Amino acid sequence: MSSNGSASGLHMDISLPSTRPQEQVEWAPELDATLRAREGSESISQPMRSTHPSHPNFTAPEFYPHGKRSLSGIAMRAFSLGCTAVLGLLMTILLTHLNSRLWRPWLFLSTLSIFHFLEFYTTAAYNTPSARISSFLLTNGDQYRMAHTIAFIETCITSYFLPGWQARIHGPLCVSLGLSMIAVGQVVRSTAMAQAGTNFNHMVQSKKNDGHELVTTGLYAYFRHPSYFGFFWWGIGTQMMLGNTVCLPVYTGVLWYFFNRRICHEEKHLIDFFGHDYKAYRAQTRVWIPFV
Repeated sequence: MSSNGSASGLHMDISLPSTRPQEQVEWAPELDATLRAREGSESISQPMRSTHPSHPNFTAPEFYPHGKRSLSGIAMRAFSLGCTAVLGLLMTILLTHLNSRLWRPWLFLSTLSIFHFLEFYTTAAYNTPSARISSFLLTNGDQYRMAHTIAFIETCITSYFLPGWQARIHGPLCVSLGLSMIAVGQVVRSTAMAQAGTNFNHMVQSKKNDGHELVTTGLYAYFRHPSYFGFFWWGIGTQMMLGNTVCLPVYTGVLWYFFNRRICHEEKHLIDFFGHDYKAYRAQTRVWIPFV
Protein backbone atom coordinates (compact mmCIF):
# COMPACT_ATOMS: atom_id res chain seq x y z
CA MET A 1 0.00 0.00 0.00
CA SER A 2 1.34 3.43 -0.91
CA SER A 3 1.44 6.40 1.44
CA ASN A 4 -1.51 8.07 -0.27
CA GLY A 5 -3.81 5.19 0.70
CA SER A 6 -3.88 3.33 -2.60
CA ALA A 7 -3.42 -0.37 -3.17
CA SER A 8 -2.87 -1.99 -6.56
CA GLY A 9 -3.53 1.34 -8.22
CA LEU A 10 -6.99 1.74 -6.55
CA HIS A 11 -7.61 4.70 -4.27
CA MET A 12 -9.17 3.72 -0.92
CA ASP A 13 -11.33 6.48 0.54
CA ILE A 14 -11.20 6.12 4.30
CA SER A 15 -13.58 8.54 6.02
CA LEU A 16 -13.63 9.42 9.69
CA PRO A 17 -16.82 9.33 11.80
CA SER A 18 -18.76 12.55 11.38
CA THR A 19 -19.26 12.73 15.12
CA ARG A 20 -15.56 12.83 15.98
CA PRO A 21 -14.91 16.15 17.75
CA GLN A 22 -12.37 18.54 16.34
CA GLU A 23 -10.29 18.56 19.52
CA GLN A 24 -8.29 15.49 20.62
CA VAL A 25 -10.36 13.76 23.32
CA GLU A 26 -10.96 10.18 24.37
CA TRP A 27 -13.91 8.69 22.50
CA ALA A 28 -16.72 7.09 24.52
CA PRO A 29 -20.27 5.89 23.73
CA GLU A 30 -21.66 8.70 25.89
CA LEU A 31 -19.70 11.31 23.89
CA ASP A 32 -20.89 9.80 20.61
CA ALA A 33 -24.52 9.79 21.79
CA THR A 34 -24.26 13.40 22.93
CA LEU A 35 -22.85 14.54 19.59
CA ARG A 36 -25.42 12.60 17.60
CA ALA A 37 -28.23 13.99 19.76
CA ARG A 38 -26.87 17.45 19.01
CA GLU A 39 -27.02 16.62 15.31
CA GLY A 40 -30.62 15.51 15.76
CA SER A 41 -31.59 18.79 17.43
CA GLU A 42 -29.83 20.76 14.71
CA SER A 43 -31.83 18.83 12.11
CA ILE A 44 -34.96 20.70 13.14
CA SER A 45 -33.68 23.78 11.31
CA GLN A 46 -32.28 21.66 8.44
CA PRO A 47 -34.92 18.95 7.86
CA MET A 48 -33.98 18.21 4.28
CA ARG A 49 -30.36 17.51 5.20
CA SER A 50 -30.73 15.20 8.20
CA THR A 51 -34.18 13.56 8.09
CA HIS A 52 -33.94 12.39 4.49
CA PRO A 53 -33.61 8.55 4.38
CA SER A 54 -30.40 8.82 2.37
CA HIS A 55 -28.62 10.95 4.98
CA PRO A 56 -25.94 8.69 6.52
CA ASN A 57 -25.44 10.44 9.85
CA PHE A 58 -28.90 10.89 11.32
CA THR A 59 -30.07 8.44 13.98
CA ALA A 60 -32.81 9.28 16.47
CA PRO A 61 -31.43 9.82 20.01
CA GLU A 62 -33.87 7.26 21.45
CA PHE A 63 -31.80 4.46 19.89
CA TYR A 64 -28.68 5.40 21.86
CA PRO A 65 -27.84 4.32 25.45
CA HIS A 66 -30.51 5.33 27.98
CA GLY A 67 -33.06 5.95 25.20
CA LYS A 68 -36.44 4.23 25.28
CA ARG A 69 -35.44 2.20 22.18
CA SER A 70 -31.76 1.85 23.10
CA LEU A 71 -30.27 -0.86 20.91
CA SER A 72 -27.61 -1.63 23.50
CA GLY A 73 -30.28 -1.89 26.19
CA ILE A 74 -32.37 -4.26 24.08
CA ALA A 75 -29.33 -6.41 23.26
CA MET A 76 -28.26 -6.66 26.90
CA ARG A 77 -31.73 -7.63 28.11
CA ALA A 78 -32.23 -10.20 25.37
CA PHE A 79 -28.78 -11.71 26.05
CA SER A 80 -29.41 -11.84 29.81
CA LEU A 81 -32.83 -13.44 29.39
CA GLY A 82 -31.41 -16.02 26.99
CA CYS A 83 -28.58 -16.93 29.36
CA THR A 84 -31.01 -17.23 32.29
CA ALA A 85 -33.39 -19.41 30.28
CA VAL A 86 -30.64 -21.81 29.18
CA LEU A 87 -29.02 -21.92 32.63
CA GLY A 88 -32.40 -22.58 34.23
CA LEU A 89 -33.17 -25.46 31.87
CA LEU A 90 -29.72 -27.02 32.36
CA MET A 91 -29.98 -26.78 36.16
CA THR A 92 -33.50 -28.23 36.01
CA ILE A 93 -32.25 -31.27 34.11
CA LEU A 94 -29.24 -31.72 36.39
CA LEU A 95 -31.16 -31.38 39.67
CA THR A 96 -33.95 -33.65 38.41
CA HIS A 97 -31.32 -36.26 37.57
CA LEU A 98 -29.90 -35.89 41.09
CA ASN A 99 -33.41 -36.34 42.52
CA SER A 100 -33.34 -32.88 44.11
CA ARG A 101 -36.51 -30.84 44.30
CA LEU A 102 -34.51 -27.65 43.90
CA TRP A 103 -35.16 -27.95 40.17
CA ARG A 104 -38.37 -25.98 40.69
CA PRO A 105 -36.86 -22.50 41.35
CA TRP A 106 -34.59 -22.93 38.33
CA LEU A 107 -37.44 -23.91 36.04
CA PHE A 108 -39.41 -20.92 37.30
CA LEU A 109 -36.55 -18.58 36.34
CA SER A 110 -36.33 -20.18 32.90
CA THR A 111 -40.10 -19.85 32.39
CA LEU A 112 -40.05 -16.18 33.36
CA SER A 113 -37.11 -15.49 31.04
CA ILE A 114 -38.84 -17.09 28.06
CA PHE A 115 -42.05 -15.18 28.78
CA HIS A 116 -40.37 -11.78 28.96
CA PHE A 117 -38.25 -12.42 25.88
CA LEU A 118 -41.32 -13.39 23.85
CA GLU A 119 -43.14 -10.27 25.01
CA PHE A 120 -40.50 -8.14 23.31
CA TYR A 121 -39.95 -10.43 20.33
CA THR A 122 -43.60 -10.62 19.28
CA THR A 123 -43.94 -6.85 19.70
CA ALA A 124 -40.81 -6.19 17.64
CA ALA A 125 -41.79 -8.68 14.94
CA TYR A 126 -45.50 -7.89 14.54
CA ASN A 127 -45.98 -4.46 16.11
CA THR A 128 -42.66 -2.84 15.28
CA PRO A 129 -43.68 0.82 15.81
CA SER A 130 -44.48 0.03 19.47
CA ALA A 131 -41.29 -1.93 20.21
CA ARG A 132 -39.18 -0.37 22.94
CA ILE A 133 -37.28 -1.52 26.02
CA SER A 134 -40.45 -1.46 28.12
CA SER A 135 -41.92 -4.12 25.78
CA PHE A 136 -39.92 -6.72 27.71
CA LEU A 137 -42.32 -6.00 30.63
CA LEU A 138 -39.41 -6.36 33.05
CA THR A 139 -40.55 -3.19 34.81
CA ASN A 140 -44.19 -4.20 34.97
CA GLY A 141 -44.94 -2.57 38.32
CA ASP A 142 -43.99 -3.23 41.93
CA GLN A 143 -46.90 -5.64 42.53
CA TYR A 144 -45.86 -7.79 39.58
CA ARG A 145 -42.26 -8.06 40.78
CA MET A 146 -43.37 -8.67 44.36
CA ALA A 147 -45.67 -11.53 43.33
CA HIS A 148 -42.91 -13.35 41.44
CA THR A 149 -40.40 -12.72 44.22
CA ILE A 150 -42.71 -14.20 46.86
CA ALA A 151 -43.45 -17.19 44.63
CA PHE A 152 -39.73 -17.75 44.11
CA ILE A 153 -39.05 -17.53 47.86
CA GLU A 154 -41.85 -19.98 48.65
CA THR A 155 -40.63 -22.59 46.19
CA CYS A 156 -37.04 -22.22 47.46
CA ILE A 157 -38.13 -22.72 51.10
CA THR A 158 -40.35 -25.72 50.46
CA SER A 159 -37.89 -27.33 48.05
CA TYR A 160 -34.92 -27.04 50.42
CA PHE A 161 -36.43 -27.36 53.90
CA LEU A 162 -39.57 -29.44 53.23
CA PRO A 163 -38.77 -31.73 50.28
CA GLY A 164 -40.65 -34.72 51.72
CA TRP A 165 -43.81 -32.79 52.40
CA GLN A 166 -43.54 -31.12 49.02
CA ALA A 167 -43.18 -34.48 47.28
CA ARG A 168 -46.39 -35.78 48.90
CA ILE A 169 -48.59 -32.87 47.84
CA HIS A 170 -46.89 -32.10 44.54
CA GLY A 171 -46.65 -35.17 42.39
CA PRO A 172 -45.94 -35.65 38.68
CA LEU A 173 -49.59 -35.05 37.78
CA CYS A 174 -49.52 -31.52 39.26
CA VAL A 175 -46.24 -30.77 37.53
CA SER A 176 -47.59 -31.97 34.19
CA LEU A 177 -50.79 -29.97 34.60
CA GLY A 178 -48.82 -26.84 35.46
CA LEU A 179 -46.49 -27.23 32.49
CA SER A 180 -49.46 -27.77 30.17
CA MET A 181 -51.13 -24.60 31.44
CA ILE A 182 -47.90 -22.65 30.96
CA ALA A 183 -47.46 -23.94 27.41
CA VAL A 184 -51.07 -23.26 26.39
CA GLY A 185 -51.08 -19.84 28.01
CA GLN A 186 -47.79 -18.81 26.38
CA VAL A 187 -48.75 -20.05 22.92
CA VAL A 188 -52.17 -18.37 23.04
CA ARG A 189 -50.78 -15.05 24.27
CA SER A 190 -47.90 -14.86 21.80
CA THR A 191 -50.12 -15.95 18.89
CA ALA A 192 -52.76 -13.39 19.84
CA MET A 193 -50.16 -10.61 19.92
CA ALA A 194 -48.90 -11.67 16.50
CA GLN A 195 -52.38 -11.86 14.98
CA ALA A 196 -53.42 -8.49 16.41
CA GLY A 197 -50.30 -6.83 15.01
CA THR A 198 -50.35 -3.07 15.42
CA ASN A 199 -53.79 -3.29 17.04
CA PHE A 200 -52.21 -4.77 20.18
CA ASN A 201 -50.96 -2.58 22.98
CA HIS A 202 -49.67 -3.42 26.46
CA MET A 203 -51.54 -0.40 27.80
CA VAL A 204 -55.31 0.10 27.60
CA GLN A 205 -55.97 2.79 25.01
CA SER A 206 -58.52 5.49 25.83
CA LYS A 207 -58.35 7.06 22.36
CA LYS A 208 -58.71 5.35 19.00
CA ASN A 209 -55.55 5.62 16.95
CA ASP A 210 -55.42 5.89 13.17
CA GLY A 211 -55.60 2.44 11.64
CA HIS A 212 -56.94 0.79 14.80
CA GLU A 213 -59.16 -2.08 13.68
CA LEU A 214 -61.36 -4.60 15.46
CA VAL A 215 -59.67 -7.99 15.07
CA THR A 216 -62.18 -10.85 14.86
CA THR A 217 -60.22 -13.52 12.99
CA GLY A 218 -57.78 -16.22 14.09
CA LEU A 219 -57.81 -16.77 17.84
CA TYR A 220 -60.00 -13.70 18.21
CA ALA A 221 -62.86 -15.60 16.61
CA TYR A 222 -62.92 -17.88 19.67
CA PHE A 223 -61.38 -15.76 22.45
CA ARG A 224 -62.53 -12.21 23.09
CA HIS A 225 -59.30 -11.35 24.91
CA PRO A 226 -56.84 -14.15 24.06
CA SER A 227 -53.77 -12.31 25.39
CA TYR A 228 -55.46 -11.97 28.79
CA PHE A 229 -56.59 -15.58 28.67
CA GLY A 230 -53.00 -16.62 27.99
CA PHE A 231 -51.50 -14.56 30.79
CA PHE A 232 -54.15 -15.67 33.30
CA TRP A 233 -53.64 -19.39 32.78
CA TRP A 234 -49.86 -18.99 32.32
CA GLY A 235 -49.61 -17.30 35.73
CA ILE A 236 -51.69 -19.95 37.49
CA GLY A 237 -49.76 -22.67 35.66
CA THR A 238 -46.44 -21.44 37.07
CA GLN A 239 -47.71 -21.86 40.62
CA MET A 240 -49.21 -25.25 39.83
CA MET A 241 -45.87 -26.33 38.38
CA LEU A 242 -44.04 -25.11 41.50
CA GLY A 243 -46.54 -26.60 43.91
CA ASN A 244 -46.84 -23.32 45.80
CA THR A 245 -49.74 -23.93 48.19
CA VAL A 246 -49.74 -20.31 49.39
CA CYS A 247 -49.12 -18.44 46.14
CA LEU A 248 -51.43 -20.60 44.00
CA PRO A 249 -54.72 -19.34 45.48
CA VAL A 250 -53.30 -15.83 45.88
CA TYR A 251 -52.20 -15.73 42.23
CA THR A 252 -55.60 -17.02 41.13
CA GLY A 253 -57.50 -14.41 43.12
CA VAL A 254 -55.26 -11.48 42.21
CA LEU A 255 -55.13 -12.34 38.49
CA TRP A 256 -58.90 -12.82 38.33
CA TYR A 257 -59.54 -9.49 40.05
CA PHE A 258 -57.02 -7.70 37.83
CA PHE A 259 -58.34 -9.03 34.52
CA ASN A 260 -61.98 -8.67 35.53
CA ARG A 261 -61.44 -4.95 36.19
CA ARG A 262 -59.18 -4.46 33.17
CA ILE A 263 -61.57 -6.15 30.74
CA CYS A 264 -64.57 -4.16 32.00
CA HIS A 265 -62.57 -0.94 31.67
CA GLU A 266 -61.17 -1.79 28.24
CA GLU A 267 -64.48 -2.88 26.78
CA LYS A 268 -66.04 0.48 27.61
CA HIS A 269 -63.46 2.10 25.35
CA LEU A 270 -63.87 -0.57 22.68
CA ILE A 271 -67.61 0.12 22.55
CA ASP A 272 -66.82 3.82 22.11
CA PHE A 273 -64.37 2.94 19.31
CA PHE A 274 -66.40 0.39 17.38
CA GLY A 275 -69.98 0.75 18.64
CA HIS A 276 -72.44 -1.90 17.48
CA ASP A 277 -69.72 -3.97 15.81
CA TYR A 278 -68.00 -4.60 19.13
CA LYS A 279 -71.28 -5.30 20.93
CA ALA A 280 -72.11 -7.94 18.31
CA TYR A 281 -68.61 -9.39 18.57
CA ARG A 282 -68.80 -9.50 22.37
CA ALA A 283 -72.13 -11.35 22.21
CA GLN A 284 -70.59 -14.08 20.03
CA THR A 285 -67.37 -14.73 21.96
CA ARG A 286 -66.17 -15.64 25.44
CA VAL A 287 -63.19 -14.61 27.53
CA TRP A 288 -62.64 -18.14 28.89
CA ILE A 289 -61.63 -16.83 32.30
CA PRO A 290 -64.14 -18.12 34.91
CA PHE A 291 -66.91 -15.64 35.78
CA VAL A 292 -65.50 -12.87 33.58
